[in-house]
Amino acid sequence: MRNIGNRSIPLYLMILPGLLFFLLFRYIPMGGLVLAFKDYDPLSGFASSPWVGFDNFRKLLVDPDFWIILRNTFVLSGINLIFFFPVPIIMALILNEARLPWVKKIVQTTIYIPHFVSWVVVAGITIVLFATQDGGINKLLVQNGLPRFELLTDPSYFRGLFLFQNIWKEMGWSTIIFLASLASVDPGLYEAAYVDGAGRWRQMWHITLPSLRSIAVILFILRLGQVMDVGFEQILLLQNSLNLQVSDVFDTFVFRNGVQQGEFSFTTAVGLFKSVVGLILVLSFNWIARKFGEEGVY
Repeated sequence: MRNIGNRSIPLYLMILPGLLFFLLFRYIPMGGLVLAFKDYDPLSGFASSPWVGFDNFRKLLVDPDFWIILRNTFVLSGINLIFFFPVPIIMALILNEARLPWVKKIVQTTIYIPHFVSWVVVAGITIVLFATQDGGINKLLVQNGLPRFELLTDPSYFRGLFLFQNIWKEMGWSTIIFLASLASVDPGLYEAAYVDGAGRWRQMWHITLPSLRSIAVILFILRLGQVMDVGFEQILLLQNSLNLQVSDVFDTFVFRNGVQQGEFSFTTAVGLFKSVVGLILVLSFNWIARKFGEEGVY
């Protein structure tokens, strides 16, 4: 027993940094949620600030911007879930069918490199290319007698731009998870299907896709938990007064009211509201998934 315990020490040391990370940055900060029920004054501190109950939540619900940011958050999250979420699955299926290993490696490396590019750089490239007056694309259009392309100032383009940037930047990184799942499929299943006369499409439909179903369901449920977190940096960098009606979400709302205006208690209540909505969605869809025979998250 002592030898077994000694052999386990390196494993415990390996998980220690992860445990410390979640303890310091996930669990200990949860104590700050008490601010949502107080009128926090930095000079008075946590303990001396007066309790206000659910006043901050009522203030959120009657705020004239609440329904706008709620709509925008759900619309942008819905766009991600409907259009972005299937893209890595499709890409994984395409790469899984590639017959030349070097082609598969080059394509996979090429599509996941953008994940390491900062949103600041992505937004900067977009602005340099599509700025209304000085953008490279618009300069070319004007020189050729064509009208300017108002990508950054026309609100109707914002959601499409948001989706395109997400696909370009995160498609490859998300594909890795599904490729790893496909790597665990027994090759004997494909051989048996080939012997039975199944072509590539039949093999994909009856073997490849079912092998991705469980991991896809789990990732979908986990993504629902972040449905209120649309992407602060990306949206803030592309946001301006002309597209505010379609780009203003809870994250940018919290930034304006919490960081710029110092309403710490109010924005803490907003954050708690977001977390509760995400928790309800995860619990609900996990229950639905288990009802349909899937494993779910737990």
